[in-house]
Amino acid sequence: MKSLIMTTAALALTAGMGFAETVRLGTEGAYPPYNFLNDNGEVDGFERELGDELCKRAELTCEWVTNDWDSIIPNLTSGNYDAIIAGMSITEERKEVVSFTQGYTQPSPSAFAALSADIDVKSAVVAAQASTIQSAHVAESGATLVEFPTPDETIAAVKSGEADAVLSDKDFLNPIVAETDLVFLGDVFLGGGIGMAFRQSDDELRSKFDAAIASMKADGSLNALLDKWEIEGKF
Repeated sequence: MKSLIMTTAALALTAGMGFAETVRLGTEGAYPPYNFLNDNGEVDGFERELGDELCKRAELTCEWVTNDWDSIIPNLTSGNYDAIIAGMSITEERKEVVSFTQGYTQPSPSAFAALSADIDVKSAVVAAQASTIQSAHVAESGATLVEFPTPDETIAAVKSGEADAVLSDKDFLNPIVAETDLVFLGDVFLGGGIGMAFRQSDDELRSKFDAAIASMKADGSLNALLDKWEIEGKF
C-alpha cells in the first residue's frame, strides 16, 4: 500500500511539474486581426495579446508555434503543441476530437463578399478556407464550393474570377472590403464562438486557461481587447 501511495504521489508530482514547463500555443499566423506575422516575423494580433495575458494569469510560461490551418488539429493531437488559439470556432464536430475552453468571443458574423452586388450566393461559385465552418456552410447551401488552404487565397480567387464570392469571418473581411473593390453581400451566423482547443486528455491545462478567460470577462479586459482589435463578439 505504501508503495502504491508513493507511486501515486510521484505521478501527481510529475503531472504538476508539467505546468512548470513551457506550454506551446499553436496558431496559424495568417488570419488578421486574430493572428498574423508582423514585420519581424513574430506572431501578432488579438490572439497573441490574449494568449500572453492568459498565460500570465494562469502563471504559465508559454511560447508560440505556427502551423498551417489544414493540419492544425492533427498536429495538436499528435503533440506538436499543447493548445490551439487560432480563431477556431467551437463546433460539435470539432468537439469529437478536441476539448474547448469557453468562448473568448461571442458568435460573430461571417460574411459573403464579391466584386458585384448582383451575385446570387445560393447559386454562385463561392470560395472559402478549407476545414472551416464557412466551407461547411457553403457545401450545404447548394452553391459551388471551391476551397483554399489560406484565407488570402480565397480573396485572390474572387479577384481573379476563379470564384464569384468569398465567405469568411466578417472581422477578416472588413479591412479588405474597405481597401478594395469587394462589396458585402450579406451576413450569416455560424458556430458557437471562438475558443482555445486542447487534447481531450489535457483537462487540467484546459481548466487553467478556462479560468483565465473567465477572469478577463469578469474584469472587462477581454471586451477591451476585442475593442482594440475591432473584433465583433463582445460579452
